[in-house]
Amino acid sequence: MFHPALFKGANVVVTGAGRGIGLEIARQFLDCGAHVLLHGGRAPAGPLPEFLETAVAEARAHIVYADFLEEGGIGAILQRVDSLFPHVDVLVNNAGTMVGRFPAADLTDEQYETVVRLNQTSVVEVTRALLRSLRRAPHAAIVNTVSISALTGGSPGSAIYSATKAFVSTYSKGLARELAPDGIRVNCVSPGTITTDFHERYSSAEKLEATRKTIPLQRLGTAEDCAPAYLFLASNALSGYITGQVLEVNGGQLIC
Repeated sequence: MFHPALFKGANVVVTGAGRGIGLEIARQFLDCGAHVLLHGGRAPAGPLPEFLETAVAEARAHIVYADFLEEGGIGAILQRVDSLFPHVDVLVNNAGTMVGRFPAADLTDEQYETVVRLNQTSVVEVTRALLRSLRRAPHAAIVNTVSISALTGGSPGSAIYSATKAFVSTYSKGLARELAPDGIRVNCVSPGTITTDFHERYSSAEKLEATRKTIPLQRLGTAEDCAPAYLFLASNALSGYITGQVLEVNGGQLIC
């Protein structure tokens, strides 16, 4: 694991940190000395994990709840950032979900707009809202979550979700060029098939087992497998000459 002082004193914002990969990202940043503002989703999903309860009590972690589908949802995060941090060193845009599997012929306007807003528009809006704070940091980094489906198109019913992830990938590359003069690096982590509640909701056990057999490492990934990639890309010491890249974390599932 990384040195416990790797992010000592750094201010980190993680969206979609209420569970799964986002929560593990926040945990590992806290373990490395960062102060972390976690976006916990729309509302509390239950009691806080012990590590997070301790970090909140010590004022190393702060939690904000906001619904990105509602008007002003992004504003709640911006207000909390401005009240807590003089600048933001790391922004992790991890919020998003498939919402459901929608066959192309049956997709409604409302379903389409919901998927796009959660996975695509929210990344643009959060990034835009925090750019001023990021520009005040000496070596800021943005790390965006995409997906293996951004390259493969995903499985039936996930075309719009996959397309939003492809948008984020391309947006990140353009942003990397635009923000390079400000010293802000922008990269993506692209998880493969990871055993979080995402796949519990949207994939059957049979589908997951069939996928596992296609993976060279012969297992599905975990949140613990994914989180170090975010810390690597966020650290100026470890990846200060890397920007505009997508780091695939999939056990070899997408060897080209």
